[in-house]
This record gives sequence, structure tokens and C-alpha cells, in this order.
Amino acid sequence: MAEELQPVAQLLNASLDPRTNKQAELFLLQEERKPGFSLILLRIVSDASYPDTTRLASALCFKNFVKRNWTDEDGNYKLPQTEVAAIKQELVGLMISVPPSCQAQLGDAISIIADSDFWQRWDTLVDDLVSRLTPDNFQINNGVLRVAHSIFRRWRPLYRTNELYTEINHVLEKFGAPFLTLLENTDRMIEQKKGDRQALRQCFSTMNLLIKLFYDLSCHDLPPMFEEHITAISSLLHKYLTYDNPLLHDDDDAEAGQLEYVRAGICEALILWVQKYEDAFGPFLEQFITSAWNLLTNIGPETKYDILVSKALQFLTAIAHLQAHAQNFNNEQILGQVVEKVILPNLSLRESDVELFEDEPIEFVRRDLEGSDSDTRRRAATDFLKQLMEQFEKLVTDVVSKYIRHYLEDYSRDAKANWKSKDTAVYLFSSIAAKGVVTSGQGVKSTNPLVDVVDFFQKNVASDLLADAGVEAILKVDAIKYLYIFRAQMTQQQWRDVLPLLVKQMAFPNYEVYTYAAIAVERVLMLTDAAGHPVLSRADLIPLAGDLLKQLFSIIQKDPAPEKVQENEFLMRCVMRVLIVIKDDVMSNLDLVLDQLINITKIICGNPSNPRFYYYHFEALGALIRFAAPKDSGKLERSLYEPFAAVIQNDVQEFVPYVFQLFAALLEANASATLSEYYTSLIQPILMPSVWESKGNVPALVRLLSSIMPRSTEHIIKNNQVEPILGIFQKLISVKAHESYGFDLLESFISSFPVATVQPYFSPMLTIMLTRLQNSKTENFSIRFVRFYHFVSARDEEGLGADFFITTAEQIQSGMFAPLYLSVILPDTQQKLARPLDRKIAVVSLTKTLADSTAFVERYRKGWGYTAEALLKLLASPLPPPTTDDIIPDHDVDDLSFGVGFTQLNTCKKPAKDPRPEVTDVKAWVGRYLKEADGRHNGRITTCVRERLSSETQAAMAAILPA
Repeated sequence: MAEELQPVAQLLNASLDPRTNKQAELFLLQEERKPGFSLILLRIVSDASYPDTTRLASALCFKNFVKRNWTDEDGNYKLPQTEVAAIKQELVGLMISVPPSCQAQLGDAISIIADSDFWQRWDTLVDDLVSRLTPDNFQINNGVLRVAHSIFRRWRPLYRTNELYTEINHVLEKFGAPFLTLLENTDRMIEQKKGDRQALRQCFSTMNLLIKLFYDLSCHDLPPMFEEHITAISSLLHKYLTYDNPLLHDDDDAEAGQLEYVRAGICEALILWVQKYEDAFGPFLEQFITSAWNLLTNIGPETKYDILVSKALQFLTAIAHLQAHAQNFNNEQILGQVVEKVILPNLSLRESDVELFEDEPIEFVRRDLEGSDSDTRRRAATDFLKQLMEQFEKLVTDVVSKYIRHYLEDYSRDAKANWKSKDTAVYLFSSIAAKGVVTSGQGVKSTNPLVDVVDFFQKNVASDLLADAGVEAILKVDAIKYLYIFRAQMTQQQWRDVLPLLVKQMAFPNYEVYTYAAIAVERVLMLTDAAGHPVLSRADLIPLAGDLLKQLFSIIQKDPAPEKVQENEFLMRCVMRVLIVIKDDVMSNLDLVLDQLINITKIICGNPSNPRFYYYHFEALGALIRFAAPKDSGKLERSLYEPFAAVIQNDVQEFVPYVFQLFAALLEANASATLSEYYTSLIQPILMPSVWESKGNVPALVRLLSSIMPRSTEHIIKNNQVEPILGIFQKLISVKAHESYGFDLLESFISSFPVATVQPYFSPMLTIMLTRLQNSKTENFSIRFVRFYHFVSARDEEGLGADFFITTAEQIQSGMFAPLYLSVILPDTQQKLARPLDRKIAVVSLTKTLADSTAFVERYRKGWGYTAEALLKLLASPLPPPTTDDIIPDHDVDDLSFGVGFTQLNTCKKPAKDPRPEVTDVKAWVGRYLKEADGRHNGRITTCVRERLSSETQAAMAAILPA
């Protein structure tokens, strides 16, 4: 057995070494194709003779293996049934026995499996977990509870469905009573072990997991067994909210301990119960409110208490939302105490905040701006104050305004010594002035009518932005952030005045100052007025663009280490936005921008570490290609080929899908030119099956291949590359997730190559599609097939057309076309084709069928009439004109799906191609085309209208035919 494990263990060790990790990962991917690979990984995790690092690497590899290989998109197992059963049999027991670091990875793997299998295909899991619980073995119990939490926590963000409630009830039926028993036992053990430091900490570790599970089990509905024991549960929760024991204290003031986590978890559960189960829980609330207040007024400022303080504040925020309890705050004296004893101590800057500002600037920015500071004191105190504002706007404004004036006066007495007072004043004012959340696009949309945000800025904040020296960096950040928050309240002229000041801040040496300045500039360039027009135009930015870009690139590359270059995504996002706004005016700075982006690509290529940064980096390259390539495509192709080819040759998997998109955008920008040697040399590598195995590559590869084919038909035919292309189509069309890309590739192939090349392959391609249509069609497949029919039918002038399609279909199976046309093509054309260009293709196809198809005149006489009726129905719904949008959005990098698989670049997104751009007025074109065809065919259309259409349909057809 050891001989079987050792090669994989060596590869896992090599994957931890930056010098060998790429090659090791490739070998591991090869190993995972072998049967039983997952079980080898689990055995390495379980074997204590291996170093912890190897065991952890194996657990991580197992998690990623499960993520890729557990089920297909239809939910069918991709692994042999015996391997699936073995994994389920071993996994729970293994997770209970391995170190905590490995438990975390195995827990994630269990959660992935549970998403697919729990509970119907893994209905023994809960019984297995319950059977392993013990009265007093905390190591085993904690392992069981971690497994349970990794599964049950999936419920928290889910919407209510019958299937979800069935699953929860299945769990409660088996796990509910043992859970309550273990909760009671753990409480008793804490009492028994209160003098034993090690045992007490183990007990609290268990209590922490039990509180998490308490939240999981009640996150959707109040479990009946919890309601039955609500008095005892409330008593226990209150006991541990106020519990203290010196043996649980640590000398470390930075890291929260088990006591803090248990109390914070109780506060989190209280928030849930207040929001969802007030009717049942209401009688017990008063003791918790009093205890939370006492906790907040007596707890110290140390960082280790931050999570507890923030959760306690969130609990009081939930209480303030309840009208009956909120009235307790409706008093000036009480509100003054709340502000003085709870809000201000947790909103004011602490030394730990200043240390974070100085020592970890990027972390400070991310916490402050992206909402990741939801568990910080400042955010929680602000949210509590905002909730009180919603209930008592004037009273809270009056009370807080006194404190704002006090802090501003304190600052004015000694600006150097009392600068923190001004920070508090500005933060307080922002808290009462802003209504609602700070949105990504507009900042604050509405403000407190009792205060004037612009006047406050001019009198108290603007001076910090204007000053070149003598101002604390944090106050400069406050000034910039104030503009960021209230950007929608500033007028266009005010922004024109402020923009140069923000650009000037880029030269300030402090990390946070230039980062916040970049953030504010980028967001205001996205800001639109009520009509959707940009507040700042391209003309406002162009005079500043050159210096701004030069400064941004200088800051980004200040430290040339790859991890430092890509550390600050906000700077690169600003570069991207500037390029989007100045459009083709980038030509005046083309050499600067091109050289800098290429250099950054080369630096980060060896060690991609920040997906947000390199996403914005490639969006910036996309913007450059979009606006500069039409002016000088040759320069961009020559300059970008080398760094892009290096990405592909070195298989930088994080970058490859982006590079394929950018290659395609370069070619599309100069579609009429001859394909250069650079791109001709790409054809063979991108036809290799291995490059299509990565799902993230597929959309970009289809786009790239589609942009190459029109410019290299002779080369592809000469080098026998047609069949590999069609082999890729066959593979794509067989996978539901890729079927649309298969159709895209096939349509590009047909539109690029002469009919003589297409014809020998059309029958086998159509056979593949018809087989899929019959055996496993999806809604999308059906729509794409119907669009494909019209795509072929509309191209009769190129030797295709409806008769070509009919002849091929009848060769495959005699009598096939009529039912296919009547039961699939015509109904779906009228009911499912929604996109304007698809409907336009259908109109052209149906018109040409009526005008020129011999088969419909001679063989499908009724079909001619049905086709005319379908065409008239399409024309009855006018096609909307194509839209052009100057606002180019970017992806939400905080979305959970961001960076998983394929991420499309919006700056160089392929525009929808109109196959008939010459057809502008569709109805008029139909009338003219049918009239001309009637002349070509000696009145055949007039005869068919008269003989095959009802009088009502004849009248409708006459209305579109010109006299």
C-alpha cells in the first residue's frame, strides 16, 4: 500500500514548492484520471507518518478533486459507484480523526458532496453522525459537529422550498434530540471542569460548535423541539452570554478566544430569533437586552473583543428595529447615553485601527470599502446609529449633532494633537447624513434632509483635500471617502472642480491616500445622472488622462515583485476605467499604455496571486484593443503577440481564457486583413483536444477560432484541419453547458468556408444534432437548433437554403423533414425565439423559403401556407432597433461565482453580429423581396397566396407586398 501512496505523496510535496508546483500539478491531473485516486488521497490524509503539510495538501487536493469530478451537470456520478460508496464510508470517520487544518478541507469536500447527494443519496449520513456522538469525548464530538456544520450551514442563504424543508425535517427528526442532549451534557461538563483549564477550553470548543449548529438548525423555521424547550434554551444562552472564567482568558489582546466566539455566536443566534421568532422568543428578550447593554458598556477596546462587540451591536440594532422596544430609546437623555457609552467608544479610532492603517494598508482599504468590515466595531456602531435614525430622525440628528460640534471644536483648538476628534466628527456626520447603504454605482442615493452634506464638506472637509502638507493621512482619506460616499449629491460643476484635486492625490506618498483617490476617481467616472448620462464626460478627463495613467502605472510597479505589483486591484481598476472613458483618445498615450500593460503582464505571469487585479488588468487590455486596434491593429498585434503567446506556452491557466479573448478581439478589429504568421501558428495548438478540456477555455477558444476561420480558410483546408474543427463541434454539442458554443462554432464554420467544403460534412453534423434533439434536448438546444435551421435556410445565395437543408434531412431519414418542421421549427420560431437578431434571421429564412424553395411549392403545399402565417406573426411584433451603450460594466468581483471557470471581458465583448445588416426596415424588405421573387418565378408567389392562404391571411400578405 505504501508503494501506491508514495508517488502521489511526492507529487503533493512538489506542488508545495514554487519551483516545481506547476509541473507537479500537471502530473497530479494525470494521476486523478486513474481509478481510486481519491481513495489514495484520503489514505495519505489519514496516515500520521506523513508530515502535516503533505496531509493538508492531500486534503486540499481531495476537495478540489471532488469539486471537479463528483457529478456531471445532470447530477450523475462521474466516478465508479464503488469509489463513491468507499468515499462516503471513509470520509466522516476520517474527518473526525485528522488535525483541524485537514478537517476544514475535508469539511468543504463533504459540503460539496452534500450539495449533490444529501439527503436522498446519502440518507445514512445523519444516523452515522449521531452514532458517533459520545457523552464526554470532546475530540470525537467536535469532529462530528464540524461535519454536521459543514452540511447544515448550506441552508443559511437558501430560499424556502419544499425540498429544503423536507431535508431540514429529515435532519431534525434524527439529529434534534441528540443535539439537545449534547448541549445539556456540555453545559454540565463546563460546570464540572470549571477549574481545569485544558478541559474547560475543550468544553467551550464544543459549545462554540453547538451554538453554530443551533443557528443552522433554526435558520429557516423554529424547530418544534426548540420551541418545546425554549425556556431552558433561553436560560442556557443567557448563561453563556454573561459567562466568564479567568481560565478562558488569554494574554493575546489581538486574537479572540473560545469565550469570545461563544458569546458572539449567541448574539448572532439572538439576532436570528429576534428577526424570525419574536412571538415565541419575545418574553425572554429583556434579560438579553440588559446583558448586551452591560457587555457593551464594560468591555475593553482590545481587538480580540471586536467580533463580540460587533455582534452585540447588531443584536441591539435588531432590537431597535422592533417598534415596541425601539420606544425605549425615544428620549434625549437615553439617546445621549447610547451615543456616549456605546456608539462613540466603538466608532472612534483606536490604536489598533491606526496600526492597521500604517502596517497593512491594503487590508485597511478592503475592510473599509468593500463591506468586509461588517464584523468591525465601526460598521456595527454605524448600523446601530442608522437604525435609531430610521426610528427617530430628528431626535438622533439633534443629539449626534452636539457631539459632532464638540469634536470639531476640540480639533480646532489643537489640530495636530486632536486630529482623531475630526476623524470621529466626519464619521459621525456621515453616519447620520447617509440614508440606506452606500451603493457601488451611485454611493448614497438619499440623505438626511436635516443636514447639508455639501455645506459640511465645504466648511469642514475640503480643506484636508486642498492641503499639500500638514494634514494627517487618515484625514485626507476621510475627505476622499466623504466624496466617494456622497458623490451623487455633488453637482456636475463641483465634480469638475474636484476631479483635478483627486488626481493630484495620486502623487501623495501614503498608500491609503492614493488608493482611495483611485477608487473615488474610478467611481465618479462611472457615475451617471437621472437620465443615465455620465456626470463627467470624456472631455473632462482627457486633459488629465496622460498624467493620471502615468502616475497609476508608476504606483502599481513601485515594487517590482509580482505579488506587490498585483496587490492593489483598485489602482488597476482605475486604469481600466480611464481607458474606457477616453476611448480612442488613448492613441495619444498608446506607447505608454501598451508598454506598461505588457510589462505588468510579464511580471505577474510567473505568479498570478490576485484574481481581482489581473481581471481588471485584462479588462484594461481589452479596452486598449477595443479603442486602439481599429486605428493601428498592426502595432497591437506585433506588440501583444509575444507576451500573450508566452501565457499559452507556459500554460498560465489563470490567464489563458483572458488571452484567448484578447487574441480574438485583436483579429475582429481588423477582420478583412490577411492572417499574419503569428496567428496562423496558433491554429494547430488551439485545435489540440487537451486545450479544450478546461471548461474556462471553451467560450474564449470558440470566439478565437471563429475569428481565425474567415481569414484562413485556405490554410485550414490545405493542412487538413477541417475535421479537427468539426470534431470540436461534436464534443461541444454533446455537453449541455457547451451546446451554445458548439452552435456558435458551427455557424462560424459554415459562414467562413465554401459550400463545397461544408457539404460533405453537413449530413453527419445534422445527424448528431437530430439525435440529440430526439434523445436529450434542452430548451436552449431546441432554440439553438431552430436558429441554426434559419441560419442555413437564409443563406440560399451561397448554395445553402431551405432546399439544401431538406435534401440533407431526407437523405438521413425519408419523411423526416415535415414533422420536424411542423412540430419543432415553426412552433419554436414563433414562441421561443426572443432575441431580435434571431427573429430577424427567422424572418429572412421564412421569406426566402416562400420566395425560392422548390420543395415548399411542390412537396409541402400546406407547409407553404403555414410558413406564410408564421412570417406574418413575426412581422406583427416589430423588431427593436439594435442598441449601443457607452457604459461598459465590469464584473462584481465580490460575487461568489467570480473567477470560477470562464470570466468574460466586457471591454472587448464580442458584439452580436447582424447577419443581414443591409436589411434595416424588415417589413419593407420582405415585401420587396417577395415582389421581386414573384417576378422571377412568373407569378408563382401570387398564385400560392391565392390558392394556399385563407382570405384573412391573403389580406395580411397583400398589406406587406408593394403595389
